[in-house]
Amino acid sequence: MTQRLDTELFRTVVAHTPLISIDLIVRNPQGQVLLGQRVNRPAQGYWFVPGGRVRKDERLADAFNRLVQEELGSTQSMQDAVFIGPFEHFYADNFSGDDFSTHYVVLGYQLNVDALPALLPHERHHAYRWFSVDELLNSSDVHLHTKQYFQNNK
Repeated sequence: MTQRLDTELFRTVVAHTPLISIDLIVRNPQGQVLLGQRVNRPAQGYWFVPGGRVRKDERLADAFNRLVQEELGSTQSMQDAVFIGPFEHFYADNFSGDDFSTHYVVLGYQLNVDALPALLPHERHHAYRWFSVDELLNSSDVHLHTKQYFQNNK
């Protein structure tokens, strides 16, 4: 089982290395996309796709399964998703403040769902809602990095 790093060690890692993460582009049968309003930095306050970091010694499939459970309260495997590509996310701030930047190498996966649990986890998002692609592309409250998943993929 993988463990989380203590805060000071994680600050050092974020300050000096890129992080690897998985983003979940979750679509319902109407083609809408699930976004959550971020609680934490970076991208705090913006609407963003669910996702999270891959931990040291964690296989990508295991990270995918963990993130689907943590972010969506659901159980689906990587075989249920379509890989849409690698992306890079650069932020001026980091989880602990704005004294150094954050760099993510993100693996984007589209996951089509018929339904999700009525209550989604709120550890990383204040609220959730479904957006049409046009609506999210035209909203100033949706983060640029989320919009990039759809700019050439309507």
